[in-house]
Amino acid sequence: MNKYIGKKRGSSAGYSLLELTITLAVLAILVMGTIPMAQNSVKREKEMKLRETLRMMRSAIDEFKRDTFGACPQGAITSTNPTIPGGGGVPAPTDPRSRVVIDDCTIFDSQNLDRYPPTLDMLVSGVRVKARGVNLISGSGLAAGSKQATEINEDKEIIKIYLREIPVDPMTGDKEWGLRSSYQTADSDSWDSVNVFDVSTKSKNEALNGEKYSDW
Repeated sequence: MNKYIGKKRGSSAGYSLLELTITLAVLAILVMGTIPMAQNSVKREKEMKLRETLRMMRSAIDEFKRDTFGACPQGAITSTNPTIPGGGGVPAPTDPRSRVVIDDCTIFDSQNLDRYPPTLDMLVSGVRVKARGVNLISGSGLAAGSKQATEINEDKEIIKIYLREIPVDPMTGDKEWGLRSSYQTADSDSWDSVNVFDVSTKSKNEALNGEKYSDW
């Protein structure tokens, strides 16, 4: 009975040095294996944010472009609404996504023939627009000084904003973006300042799929 008790106490005395070494080695391997996974998870989240941000800015650029259809005849220097008869412009093509037409011809110079936004900041500051379609007015209302329903859309200055703010690049941490005009190729090194046709990150790093972020 005494021999059994002695063996029982000896077996629970603790781990040997070899057992501790093996345990620490296994833990180190597990930790080292989880670090890359955590890093990739953070990187993947930034990549998703970059794609979302690029999509948002490109949508704003395309919306601006749609609102230029029918705006300001080539070479015009005065503001008009060409969608209104007698406005002096060519009728704009029907596009249900565009309810207004840009009414500030001063932002389009002889270089920007494609009429994309001259700068990225203009999408934030906004431009003057007018409603598309005929501005019908059919006489006065029943009471003095009142207006008919068809007079509610009368001409007035409206500023349309396409972006709330210049977003932060999740890859670089700042608001500086690579810009490309409609007259430049995708591999252009610098912006020619003609217009903003496309945007890209200034990061030179590679994505998890091996592509360059700047090519997105």
